[in-house]
Amino acid sequence: MKKFNIRKVLDGLKEVSSSTPSVQVGPQENHLIQETLQSEHFQLCKTVRHGFPYQPSSMAFDPVQKILAIGTQSGALRLFGRPGVECYCQHESGAAVIQLQFLINEALVSALADDSVHLWNLRQKRPAILHSLKFNRERITFCHLPFQSKWLYIGTERGNIHIVNVESFMLSGYVIMWNKAIELSSKAHPGPVVHISDNPMDEGKLIIGFESGIVVLWDLKSKKADYRYTYDEAIHSVAWHHEGKQFICSHSDGTLTIWNVRGQGKPIQTITPHGKQPKDGKKPEPCKPILKVEYKTTRNGDPFIILSGGLSYDTVGRRPCLTVMHGKSTAVLEMDYPIVDFLTLCETPYPNDFQEPYAVVVLLEKDLVVIDLAQNGYPIFENPYPLTIHESPVTCCEYFADCPVDLIPALYSVGSRQKRQGYSKKEWPISGGNWGQGTQSYPEIIITGHADGTVKFWDASAIMLQVLYKLKTAKVFDRNRSKEDKGSTETSDEDPFAIQIMSWCPESRMLCVAGVSANVIIYRFSKLEVTTEVVQLLEVRMQYELNDIESPDGGGGGGEQTSAHPTPGASPQTSGPPSHPSTSSNNSDGGNIPCLKVRSTPLKQSPGYQVDLVVQLVWVSGEPPQQITSLALNSSYGLVVFGNSNGLAVVDYIQKTVVLNLGTVELYGSNDPYQRQPRSPRKTRQPSGGLCDINEGSATSEDRCKSPTSGNLSFSVLLRERKGGRVFVKRDVLFFPAKMSRKLSLPTELKPDLDHRDNSFSRSRSSSVTSIDKEAREAISSFHFCETFARKGDSTLTHCLYVGTSLGTVLALALTLPPAGEQRQLQPVIISPTGMLVRLKGSILRMAVLDSTGSQVPPAYEPWYEPNVTADGEEREKVRKRRPVSVSPSTSQDLNESQYAVVCSEKQAKVISLPSQTCIYKHSITETSFILRADVVQMSQGVCVACFCANGHIMTLSLPGLRPLMDVNYLPLTDMRIARTFCFTNLGQAMYLCSPTEVQRITYSQDTCENLQEMLGELFTPVETPEAPNRGFFKGLFGGGAQSLDREELFGELAAGKASRSLAQHIPGPGGIEGMKGAASGVVGDLARARIALDERGQKLGELEERTAAMMASADSFSKHAHEMMLKCKDKKWYQF
Repeated sequence: MKKFNIRKVLDGLKEVSSSTPSVQVGPQENHLIQETLQSEHFQLCKTVRHGFPYQPSSMAFDPVQKILAIGTQSGALRLFGRPGVECYCQHESGAAVIQLQFLINEALVSALADDSVHLWNLRQKRPAILHSLKFNRERITFCHLPFQSKWLYIGTERGNIHIVNVESFMLSGYVIMWNKAIELSSKAHPGPVVHISDNPMDEGKLIIGFESGIVVLWDLKSKKADYRYTYDEAIHSVAWHHEGKQFICSHSDGTLTIWNVRGQGKPIQTITPHGKQPKDGKKPEPCKPILKVEYKTTRNGDPFIILSGGLSYDTVGRRPCLTVMHGKSTAVLEMDYPIVDFLTLCETPYPNDFQEPYAVVVLLEKDLVVIDLAQNGYPIFENPYPLTIHESPVTCCEYFADCPVDLIPALYSVGSRQKRQGYSKKEWPISGGNWGQGTQSYPEIIITGHADGTVKFWDASAIMLQVLYKLKTAKVFDRNRSKEDKGSTETSDEDPFAIQIMSWCPESRMLCVAGVSANVIIYRFSKLEVTTEVVQLLEVRMQYELNDIESPDGGGGGGEQTSAHPTPGASPQTSGPPSHPSTSSNNSDGGNIPCLKVRSTPLKQSPGYQVDLVVQLVWVSGEPPQQITSLALNSSYGLVVFGNSNGLAVVDYIQKTVVLNLGTVELYGSNDPYQRQPRSPRKTRQPSGGLCDINEGSATSEDRCKSPTSGNLSFSVLLRERKGGRVFVKRDVLFFPAKMSRKLSLPTELKPDLDHRDNSFSRSRSSSVTSIDKEAREAISSFHFCETFARKGDSTLTHCLYVGTSLGTVLALALTLPPAGEQRQLQPVIISPTGMLVRLKGSILRMAVLDSTGSQVPPAYEPWYEPNVTADGEEREKVRKRRPVSVSPSTSQDLNESQYAVVCSEKQAKVISLPSQTCIYKHSITETSFILRADVVQMSQGVCVACFCANGHIMTLSLPGLRPLMDVNYLPLTDMRIARTFCFTNLGQAMYLCSPTEVQRITYSQDTCENLQEMLGELFTPVETPEAPNRGFFKGLFGGGAQSLDREELFGELAAGKASRSLAQHIPGPGGIEGMKGAASGVVGDLARARIALDERGQKLGELEERTAAMMASADSFSKHAHEMMLKCKDKKWYQF
């Protein structure tokens, strides 16, 4: 207590007791800040999922509602309507969706690989399951639901067909057994059912395709097979001609067979679309299987036969194809990925009418393509959904809510010029649903960095997502490295341009990216095209040698700087680096070689982001440069700072010079708290980017993992297998190994058993984060530019840079900037380290500064101006003036505590009062795990710290008091992708990549959760089913039209009896309850539902009225005809008739 009293005397502070047990409070001011954020302001819920459905397995389309459904191998269901209307649902079991069938204009039926069938209610914003049926003894292979029927046919692996009533989800007693369907003389089992469909003209006749090649036409009334058609090749699919007299089969040898329904024995035609026809009349050579065929007729022309597969075996390396046969022409459409399924969209939902196909929806493994059949050359439609997130694997993300309003239009205008040409002129055909009625209208932008060096900007406002602009950073470098240039395979990389960290200033539109090859590129935004003759380049040597402290390595402007403050006249090196014949590991002279070669030819830069400066770290003493672990940019100061495990470098991008290049140890000066051992030179080159924690020379016996810092994507090793003493790194799980020391690709998928093998993230690390004996290097983990009190007891604010390290230290650097205008171009920026601010447990993730009222002090910025305007002078200087940071003079003069520094590490958070530098609040966030991402975010009611923990918890803490406001166990197990891409932003929004192709957005704001129902789009809209086709007079007279069948009479309990109870069990779904919940949330939702119900009712009443009027009219005309007939026939005798 004595210590507190001394401080009380010095600082005139009063002691306040601790507000919560977990917050240790030191001395505190009497001007306590009233915290406005309370726990009731927070609630966590998923909002929406964007992107391409990961590992799709099936697809269906509702031709009346115009909705597309896609099922995946993990049991997910994605529904798409018009652009901006999409929905995600999940089957609880997680089994693959093998088939989807719309109950057209009503609901959706899904069949899963675990032999369950589910009925989804689509009339609510978040669809839910109404009924489920789980088969116990049979495996489901194919389902068929005829249009406007409530009886679902289910074919099984044993060759039997069961029938389910879709309304009650009960099995009928009517079963078609395989042994009754095939010929009695046939001894072999026909195989699983691969196809079921009813004759378009006669509902009483059902065609059943068995895998072995047998097709049976089954008469439902007489319960026997009318015809059997046998072919000696396995069947993959069957399709009807709309008149019901012919059908077509696709086979495993690449042939199509067309059969007459009444024709016995042989097919009337056999086609091999891709087979070479031999001249001597022999059978054409076999081709790959045709996996699906569709047969669609047109009123005024030839039918379309559309098929997938069937290519000849000698086309090695040929891409997957969709073949469209129309009359005598055959079009082969190449696809970028394997085809999962395709559907032909037709003008009518009735199978017994001319189909009039107008488009084909092709579901590929990683894309969705829609082909226009009506235009020559079959162009594709421009896809309006955000399905290209995974074009190249995502390596990092940033999320910005409440951006400047002019940003999205600016990015859209430069991005719209990047659009491809040659798309179909027609409207996108999947056009169902309505947009939500959201009231939240602040601009939101998501930026994704990718493995091929692209950066994409997305408009994420109002829970939608669309791509705005795409930047290719690889254009700055020479791609064609010669063979000698590559050296050994060890020094090449599969993704040398991959983006590792991004720093963006929305107000000035300055962008800075750090790549995996230890390079930093600074971009300015311009609306004008420009050709850059020579790309500006700075090369920086960063070396870690403890015995070299006296002579710190200079940064490479033109000459080597040996002091922290460079000479103003240092000219930047603007040419590309020297070419080098070999960069092998035993390069003894070190060679000052960067990992990538900057292009030497002129670079044409389109409107948008244009490169301003490239900074490259070079090889030093045969060692590749360490990967960049942290990055920050300040447009007001004109500075970019980046750090790695060696130290940090500050670059002045206005003067194009290196201002500071310091080893981490040198930042401490004489106050270094750690006893560091001088480093012995390495005998062998080990991966050294903080990924494989094989510490410098030798691997420690325990697999210790280094903590992931906020920007450090070279992450902990989670899975290792030891085989014969060597460490094998799981290539699917690890991300971004140290540069230049191996060849590893980015993760394409993550093992689901990650946590079972390793018992979660927390076990994979040693508890002693700050143990120096094991970790000689201290990496720079985060930066924060601010205007604050640089030194203890300062009375004025200065420009500052806070530096956080992986050992939990926060160090301050004071910046002295030249005055704005011409002087800024000439005089040097001076940086002086001012010592250590605070130490925490674990690596520093996030720092921020609050003012005396507890509001966040945003870093200074410069407003955006057009950089390519030549007219300089006063006007331009006016715009470039820095925005001053307002500080009321009274607080500074009174020497009261006038600012608070907020620091959050992997383990704890502290709030430090400035300028006295006393810790006033401290909160231990986690003991057993560690934090992966922390952000200081602005909510509508105040500021808080949001944290995402490796054990799956999402937490928020109040500021400055660090009271826990929310703690939700959100993710049961976390994988590397989530850890790498999770980010929080203002107003309670957050996002992460839940699969390699999908972005999951969540909210932790109570307001957004309450308004979510209104914001979500409506999938189901009241639409009238089109009228049935006219049968025509003669067809009606001679019975040639469609034959209807009373299925109720056949399949109902009275006729068919009850099904075996042990065959399948019925499970009522939560859909009804969820529908009620959805309806209960929000008055607007209620009103909207009431309005829709009234609309539907009004429509139905209107229809009823019309029907009644039509009946009255027909009765009237009938009585007239009857009267006329009576008058005609009144006087005739019987023999005159």
